[in-house]
Amino acid sequence: MNRTTTDYELVIGLEVHCQLATVTKIFCRCGTSFGDAPNLHTCPVCLGLPGALPVINGHAVQLATRASLALGCTVHETSIFARKNYFYPDLPKGYQISQFDRPLATGGVIDVGPDANGLPRPIGITRVHMEEDAGKSVHDRFAGWTAVDLNRAGTPLIEIVSEPEMHSAADAGAYLRQLKQILEFTQVSDANMEEGSLRVDVNISVRPRGSSTLGTRTELKNLNTFSGVERSIEIEFARQCAVLDAGGEIVQQTMLWDGVRNEIRPARSKEASHDYRYFPDPDLPPLVLTAQFIDAQRADLPELPRARRDRFVAAMGVTRAEAEQLTATRELAEYFEAVVAASRDAKRAANWVLGVMLAALNASGGDIAAPPVSAVRVGALIQLEAAGTVSNTAARQLFGMLLEEDADPAQLAERHGLLKVSDDGALVAWIDAVFAECPVEAERFLAGETKLQGVLVGHVMRKSKGAADPRRLNQLLAARVP
Repeated sequence: MNRTTTDYELVIGLEVHCQLATVTKIFCRCGTSFGDAPNLHTCPVCLGLPGALPVINGHAVQLATRASLALGCTVHETSIFARKNYFYPDLPKGYQISQFDRPLATGGVIDVGPDANGLPRPIGITRVHMEEDAGKSVHDRFAGWTAVDLNRAGTPLIEIVSEPEMHSAADAGAYLRQLKQILEFTQVSDANMEEGSLRVDVNISVRPRGSSTLGTRTELKNLNTFSGVERSIEIEFARQCAVLDAGGEIVQQTMLWDGVRNEIRPARSKEASHDYRYFPDPDLPPLVLTAQFIDAQRADLPELPRARRDRFVAAMGVTRAEAEQLTATRELAEYFEAVVAASRDAKRAANWVLGVMLAALNASGGDIAAPPVSAVRVGALIQLEAAGTVSNTAARQLFGMLLEEDADPAQLAERHGLLKVSDDGALVAWIDAVFAECPVEAERFLAGETKLQGVLVGHVMRKSKGAADPRRLNQLLAARVP
């Protein structure tokens, strides 16, 4: 009888490759722009031609240090570049310059959770090291042939290696989302997974529940979506459990994920570190950072996502769920803060940004980095609503107008007759007109069916084009019921 996956514990470690936001490559002056013609950004250094010597990109070192500090790592004043030797068509030198036994940084943490007690749960980071990217093999350009594009060869990366402390696909997804936010908030990388700026290798093993011994691991390579990471983990976990149930053994190997077919297939046996024959790169001296340089990068760190969420909750009175949404990206968090500054009403600002603004962006396919309505205009609109100058319905109409015209909301409201009407005479006239147009609902309402009051209010609001004062309107309607 087969056991189930509940008899096993899943153990996950992640290796995340992040492209640093530099203009040029890590050891030469070739550009790093995405989407250009194949093999346009190459030179003797990144092509590995004889006699070409690498020179470290100072901006890459700065960004790598900033990322390490943001992740809570200890940045070492001395680290060493090594040659990682392997053969692949898109690796022109026959080795990759990376870091091995003396990496840039060690010992960080990313909090995921909350756990069962409502507290953040730390996932350890083993190391952060710098390295160059390989080129790209293109398999779908010519039938039966593989093309090689070396534009990406030499692009600066950091590899962020976690401890094997995640035990579910959800854990891995939460870790990656937190990591992506940190990289974006610190502007270390654009973390664009579609363009390959963030790629994930997943190490998976299983062990009998209650055991402390790690099982044989397999590695899923080059995943570039959160959903792909989570789904592939679930499938590989089930596969390994089935192998163990059948009395088999897990083979250490590299696996490839096919997102179209939702399946995993073996690629090759998994190499160990000795297979790569690491040794210090003779063309690069040790990377030596001063304590002053490291301290300067630490002082230059922006407010990180978790701290920003905590401040939004404590100082602005938004809910924890709203704070999570508002810090989804650095641009959204900054836009929200600008709306708060313009409106002086954080709660309304959160409602407008998460509601009306995000709905507009979803409908248009736009990006909050280039908002269709400025924070100043939204703030002024919120002030009109909060002061009772316009109703919420009218405010939403005005927002629609601001999508088409950049104008002062107060002037727009006056021009289009959307200033709130609280005059009893005008409100009574609208109520009488609605009663005449909807005699059945009016008769049932006057007979005591008070649940129809909201329906009648809606009719009046439409007739008044959102100008009627809802509070006074409800009072006048309620007064008509015997």
